[in-house]
Amino acid sequence: MDVAVKQSTVSWEAAVTAVRAAVERAAVIGAQVNVAVVDRAGQLVAFLRMPGAPLHSADIAIDKAYTAAGFGLPTADWPAALTGHSAAVRAGLPLRPRMVMFGGGLPLVVAGERVGGVGVSGGSETQDEDCARAGLAAIGLHPAR
Repeated sequence: MDVAVKQSTVSWEAAVTAVRAAVERAAVIGAQVNVAVVDRAGQLVAFLRMPGAPLHSADIAIDKAYTAAGFGLPTADWPAALTGHSAAVRAGLPLRPRMVMFGGGLPLVVAGERVGGVGVSGGSETQDEDCARAGLAAIGLHPAR
C-alpha cells in the first residue's frame, strides 16, 4: 500500500508570470485589479495589487483563485453548474466561506491535473475574467471549460 502520493502544484515562477500578465492586461483595458495565484491546496503563491484597485477586492481575488483551485471550475460557471442540483445545494453552497460564484477565477490545469487557481478582482466580471485568461495564457494554459 502506498502511503504517500505525489501531487503537482503551480511553481512560484509560473505564479509570478501569471499575476504580472494579468496586471499588464488590466492596464491595457483600463482596469485596476488585484490578482492572486494559489496552489492546489488554495494557499497563496503570488499576489499583485495595482494602485487604485479596490481594497476589498484583494480578498475577493484570493477567494476566486481558492474557489477555482478547490473545485476545478471557473467561478463564472457556478450559476449554470448549480441548476442541476437540489435546492439545498443551491442554497447552501453559496454560503460557504470563501466561495465565489461570479467571474474572475480560473483553475490552473496541467495535463488534466489541477495545480492551482488564478483570481482577479477589481474590474467588471468581464474585465476580471479577461485578465485571468491573460494570466493563464502567459504560462501556456487555457481555461478549463
